[in-house]
Amino acid sequence: MYHLSPGALPGGYVGVDIFFVISGFLITSLLLKEHARVGHIDLGDFWRRRARRLLPALGIVVLTCCTAAVIIGGDVLVGLGEQIVGAATFSSNWVAIAGERSYFTATTPELFRNLWSLAVEEQFYLVWPLVIVALLLLRSPRLRVALVGLLATGSALAMAAIFVPGADATRVYYGTDTHSFGLAIGAMLALAVHAGPRDARRWPLWQCVLFPTLGLVSVGGLVAASALMSPDTPFAYHGGLVLVAVLSAIVIFGSLAPGSLLGRMLDAQPMRWIGERSYGLYLWHWPVFVLVVSALPDWQRTGPSGWYLGAIAASISVSATALSYRYVEQPIRVHGFRGCLRLATTGWRASPLRLAGVVAASALVLGAGATTAASVVTGPEQGAVQTRIEQGQDAIAKQSAPSQAPAPSQPAPPSLPGGDQITAIGDSVMLASAKELQHAFPGIHIDALVSRQLAQAPALIQALKDAGTLRPTVLLGLGTNGPIDLKVLKDLRAQLGNEHQIVVVNVYAPRWWTDGVNTSLSKFAQQYRDVELANWRDAISGQLGLLARDQIHPGDAGGRVYVGAVRDALQRLSELPPLLTPRDYGLAPLPI
Repeated sequence: MYHLSPGALPGGYVGVDIFFVISGFLITSLLLKEHARVGHIDLGDFWRRRARRLLPALGIVVLTCCTAAVIIGGDVLVGLGEQIVGAATFSSNWVAIAGERSYFTATTPELFRNLWSLAVEEQFYLVWPLVIVALLLLRSPRLRVALVGLLATGSALAMAAIFVPGADATRVYYGTDTHSFGLAIGAMLALAVHAGPRDARRWPLWQCVLFPTLGLVSVGGLVAASALMSPDTPFAYHGGLVLVAVLSAIVIFGSLAPGSLLGRMLDAQPMRWIGERSYGLYLWHWPVFVLVVSALPDWQRTGPSGWYLGAIAASISVSATALSYRYVEQPIRVHGFRGCLRLATTGWRASPLRLAGVVAASALVLGAGATTAASVVTGPEQGAVQTRIEQGQDAIAKQSAPSQAPAPSQPAPPSLPGGDQITAIGDSVMLASAKELQHAFPGIHIDALVSRQLAQAPALIQALKDAGTLRPTVLLGLGTNGPIDLKVLKDLRAQLGNEHQIVVVNVYAPRWWTDGVNTSLSKFAQQYRDVELANWRDAISGQLGLLARDQIHPGDAGGRVYVGAVRDALQRLSELPPLLTPRDYGLAPLPI
């Protein structure tokens, strides 16, 4: 829902944290039950079962989606080789961190961005059985739970300590070290349950009532978090995601109580059907959505067409998941890789149809492997958006240093201000339009940066004021990368004072927060006489072909539309009549 529906669940990304808790609980429970049953844990068998569960579906997704990417072409091929390496080695999260690829804002579509969480899971699968073997050497169940609790606490504190409010949160979100508390909390629950009574008759009646009730309340809390806790709020990384993990553990525990209504609800259809195929659904939905969007670049990502895109991607994902689960995942999970190969080839003389199926399947796999290799070899080094941004950065780098700002007492020019009167502060959309801004307003000083947010603007403006280089007209192009606070805008207005005019550029982007951003910018512009709105959203919304495939960043023609919106706003500001003083109304005595 978070990925496929335009803004329906701004906090839907917490689904990953819920799944981390489930995974930590289930894997730890399996290991503890095996130890209780046979007296030891067969690590080789555990890892073999994990390989059977994870690798077949992952291989099918990578081969199929890379083949489709070659057919569609364009930016979906950018960095594909790096992503495939991350998928094959279960290190996608660290590969993305090393490559400084953002989860929350991206200039190029990442076909396998969702595999970051699978990487964290697999790293957990590799290390955790060894930790459990060590923990089982301890006699005290409470000590085991306490030690795992320390791991969870350390991970949560690391996330809170490393996260910088207002900055991109990808490092703490992707990091195995900073985002393992959910897995540890799930493991804590498994250790506690394993140490408790296994006989349903030993559960007191009050516990059978209380814990399912708390579980139902926690479900409500998780729904609220999915609807309200957006990924840009500092609370998410300063305890919000930990709270989600704790609520998830309470839901699990509440479902385990004997006779639990919550347990029966979670085990009912279609919940069970989704749960059994959740791995495949997670693998397929994101790359399919990226491919659908890339194949239909003229469709708006917001409004009704955005829902249509999500529905198309969901239909394809569910169908692909069902087929993969029925014909690939389950057979390999039951019979193993070699067992499936024997079943496929045994008796082929008596069944030519089976032989034809094996040959066709082999040809498809080989063909998909060849096209996957082709996607890596033929993919462009960088996407159109990144190229456009780098051109803007080059243009800004060549501009002369900002000149000393005119003295505050200097009267504002009566006509449209020239570039030497304008300081522009913006994000990657302004960067992509930098060449056109420089051409239209020679001498303009542009300070634009990828992923910049409004919260960073006050410090930038203060630095320019202190240096005496802030010009009379300030152009702000911020809001693409997250919600904005109207209070920050008002504080900026107070910081700039009456000596400066402000133009704010509104936002067009397929993001859930853009409507709120544009509402705040409109209110801000309406509230102050010397603030004007550049209506980029309406200017470009009917000309999406002038944007890159991400439907955010303009090309050359789109940059000219951006400049047109800015010019119109500047023209409206220049036509304002001068402010009247009390003396103009005859309310102040003339000097003697």
